[in-house]
Amino acid sequence: MSASEARFAVLRQSADPEAVAAIERLVTDAPDAALNRVNVLDFARSHHLNEERTIAAFLHTARLGLFDLSWNVLCPGCGGVLTSNASLKTVQREAYSCALCAAGYEPTLDEMVEVAFTVNPRVRKIAAHDPHSLPMWDYMRQMFWGSGQDLPQGTAFDDFLQEAVIESVELPPGEKAYLSLQLPAHFVIVFDPITHSAHFLDVQGEPTRERQSFEVVFNKVHAPTGTVTMRPGPLRLTLDNQTDQRVLPAVYVASDALHHLLGKRKPFLTAKRLLSNQTFRDLYRTETLDIDQRLKITSLTFLFTDLRGSTELYERVGDLVAYDMVKAHFQVLHAVVAAEAGAVVKTIGDAVMATFPTPDRAIAAALRMREAMRELNAQNQREDLVLKIGLHEGPCLAVSLNDRLDYFGQTVNIAARVQGLATASSIFATEPVVEHPGVASLLQAAGLTALAQCHQLRGIANALTVFEIP
Repeated sequence: MSASEARFAVLRQSADPEAVAAIERLVTDAPDAALNRVNVLDFARSHHLNEERTIAAFLHTARLGLFDLSWNVLCPGCGGVLTSNASLKTVQREAYSCALCAAGYEPTLDEMVEVAFTVNPRVRKIAAHDPHSLPMWDYMRQMFWGSGQDLPQGTAFDDFLQEAVIESVELPPGEKAYLSLQLPAHFVIVFDPITHSAHFLDVQGEPTRERQSFEVVFNKVHAPTGTVTMRPGPLRLTLDNQTDQRVLPAVYVASDALHHLLGKRKPFLTAKRLLSNQTFRDLYRTETLDIDQRLKITSLTFLFTDLRGSTELYERVGDLVAYDMVKAHFQVLHAVVAAEAGAVVKTIGDAVMATFPTPDRAIAAALRMREAMRELNAQNQREDLVLKIGLHEGPCLAVSLNDRLDYFGQTVNIAARVQGLATASSIFATEPVVEHPGVASLLQAAGLTALAQCHQLRGIANALTVFEIP
């Protein structure tokens, strides 16, 4: 048995069998491009697999060395990969600049950082392991754009090139190229994906027969993107590669075809979603962020729970029985959180703090938790486990605290305060949670009506509208 076969044998014992079988077929039968920066959500959809179980399976492949996990910072404008990181620890707080979009962006873990999986070269060697050997347009498809870019396939991509690209060239290190072009009366972009440099030509006015000249120098200095005004007509374009690697410049017309291609996206696995995945937290407990690293999340839903009267419970039934009951309650909550695409951040005494990528997932978990406590109480034939639940959604910072991934900010504080309002078995949630489109459907299906209340929470300056879900 080879080392890869042994790892797959271990994978079959730790992950969903259907997902593992699909991954094995991928490694064995798929073309090289399909094994580079695998979009897990797209993979699950195309193979009719459960998303959460597929994410878990790929996380196990990364842990076993079958695939390599990458954290790619994306430009929200064009979908290009601004930098690829083997660890989230190397993603910086400072703004990343996209020359193609002439804009800078402070990274957030919502849609700017994708998580993708590439087969390990010891398992199968693919062309993308040596990206500088890829033909130009294969490089663009496999290395420049992220896994969420919905690129046309086959002849449709060739049609795009015919419409949007005036000229392209592969330029070895230290060499120059001289191109003779006819500039159309359109905005034109000279862009190289290797150095991520762009130059804009604003072509306007009366056509000219006189040959114009323009020179682009490629080096490792990230100069600001500039715009030069030119007239329609002949152009002598000089391309000078002063780097130690090839460059792949192309001259693009900023046409509808280009804008359509750059704007067409499909769902992909974001860093935010992965950080709220229970399997990820279990497998990568202390390897996520550096101690001084702070990364923004623009929207995350927090759920806090606590057992009502837990001190009296220990007094009433004794330490041993109470411990078993509380332990059983924790097991149920962990299972519910994981099933709803969430993750338990930590437990504090009898309380739980969990995160979810969207409010509807969090509300679904809260409803299932409440029902699970009723079932546990029915089994015990006594109403000992009464769960208080509070939820809030908003921005936060992902941080490392006590060697674990944690979260910081006012959103977390408010969620904890809202949980403190809960009594009996009612669920309390803030307005951003209840107003989420998916939450209304869930409550309607359950025959529940959220009742608005106004509360002044401790430590929060302004009163908040909080909804009770009875």
